[in-house]
Amino acid sequence: MFRRKLSALDYHNPSGFNCRDETEFRNFIVWLEDQKIRHYKIEDRGNLRNIHSDDWPKSFEKYMKDVNCPFKMQERQETVDWLLGLAVRLEYGDNADKYKDSTPDGAKNTDNTAKNAEPLINLDVNNPDFKAGVMALANLLQIQRHDDYLVMLKAIRILVQERLTQDAIAKASQSKEGLPVALEKHILGFDTGDAVLNEAAQILRLLHIEELRELQTKINEAIVAVQAIIADPKTDHRLGKVGR
Repeated sequence: MFRRKLSALDYHNPSGFNCRDETEFRNFIVWLEDQKIRHYKIEDRGNLRNIHSDDWPKSFEKYMKDVNCPFKMQERQETVDWLLGLAVRLEYGDNADKYKDSTPDGAKNTDNTAKNAEPLINLDVNNPDFKAGVMALANLLQIQRHDDYLVMLKAIRILVQERLTQDAIAKASQSKEGLPVALEKHILGFDTGDAVLNEAAQILRLLHIEELRELQTKINEAIVAVQAIIADPKTDHRLGKVGR
């Protein structure tokens, strides 16, 4: 029941503290007075520090009266909780400047969630760092340059979503089984005079055709991406932002 206050006071064992253990309890009281409460002057703490003395209970009872603790010695849990509350108040008073601007963890998480939900809400499109970052990404991903950096950013997002997601990468990594090709069905169009050279030329031509098909596919994808950007009603370049 004392863990949170003990943690706030940097106690060495906040989770395992047992106030019913007499030796641990006495050491705790000495630590609390020496480090946090400091009601007595250092030279006046001798009786309280002598935890092995038979008179320690009397010294502690006097200490409770001196700090105006409203509980009795027999009410140990209530006494410990009250002394911890006193120590926390004193600790805060000594470090008011440190804690006055602190924000609860829950509030920090809420603020961070709101900011993460709208990552472009405070985006400065004229910031040189922003422009340099977009240009570096565009060069890395081989995306055509554009005068509007937001347009390039949108194209980068589309490419990442379509090509660099885990599903897209896994699909691209799958091995493709080639289909058998009958070379005799493909007319070369010329004769080298050597059957082996003719066959090699046919293979090269087929490979070239396959490369052209891949190029056409990429061109088509680029056209679709540009059309998606142009047709997106939420992109308003005059406002200098993406979204509504």
